[in-house]
Amino acid sequence: MTHKIAILGASGYTGAELVRLIATHPSMEIVALTGDRKAGMAMAEVFPFLRHLDLPTLCKIEEVDFSGVDLAFCALPHATSQAVISKLPRDLKVVDLSADFRLRDPAEYQKWYGKPHSAVELQKEAVYGLTEFYRDEIRAARLVAGTGCNAATGQYALRPLIAAGVIDLDQITIDLKAGVSGAGRSLKENLLHAELSEGTHAYAAGGKHRHLGEFDQEFSKVAGRPVLVQFTPHLLPMNRGILATVYVHGDAEEIHATLAAAYERETFLEVLPFGALPSTRDVRGSNFVHIGVTADRIPGRAIVVAALDNLAKGSSGQAIQNANLMLGAEETAGLMLAPVFP
Repeated sequence: MTHKIAILGASGYTGAELVRLIATHPSMEIVALTGDRKAGMAMAEVFPFLRHLDLPTLCKIEEVDFSGVDLAFCALPHATSQAVISKLPRDLKVVDLSADFRLRDPAEYQKWYGKPHSAVELQKEAVYGLTEFYRDEIRAARLVAGTGCNAATGQYALRPLIAAGVIDLDQITIDLKAGVSGAGRSLKENLLHAELSEGTHAYAAGGKHRHLGEFDQEFSKVAGRPVLVQFTPHLLPMNRGILATVYVHGDAEEIHATLAAAYERETFLEVLPFGALPSTRDVRGSNFVHIGVTADRIPGRAIVVAALDNLAKGSSGQAIQNANLMLGAEETAGLMLAPVFP
């Protein structure tokens, strides 16, 4: 069975990544691509690396005929998806890649994003899209909210440890490094090559990063009590990738065994041998996550490191994984591409 797919916001990085991955999918066909500012253009003009594909011309959202569409990926900028999805047909399945439906409590959304939630009723049916932990809910969902890429990386490193009670919940520090594509494709002065290259810097330090809302929501839910982590992201002059180095209090070998057991049957989550640590280069362009654990020199402390590609497993790959479940397809369909190396 072939599923008809629309991608709303196809002229951005996550939209292009969706196209790249769906091109190898055995049962998805792209029938509509939107990009309001580039409406009327061919995808080959916007993204020459997709020139080999036969794709629809970019159009405006209101020009799409959704009557023949099975599922829409919404790859629009934050704070626009709520209004757009509210106007889509009620029988249309939607995977949203923005932050607009990630936080279950509308008050938390206003706290972290600085504006009232404009689709509160729709929020009630949204399922959080961290696939490996919400499979049953995702299969039955009409609307799935993709996670933040930073939030996904930290959760893969920590959720099983919090659930198993093998770490001190009040002593968690996440030091995260991220590639520049996570900031989107819009022109920004601080992301110009001359401003960004040959250096790195921390940003949104001291509890200001919006993905902390997801950490608070998800970790507290798993623990059954409030869990507040210390989190500092850093921007690196590389295109793709996230590396999260997580410092925790607990027995390192028990932590490693807990993660290995939790992910033993997960296709996309690979726990490395004890003491081995991952690199972003080994997951680049793929839907895989590599996780490593090593002991700290201070007894009773451990270091957990997780690496993923922010555009794939951190966003578009995860979105396709969720869509596969929603459409009754094989969960791994279209996602078994090997990482790109070197």
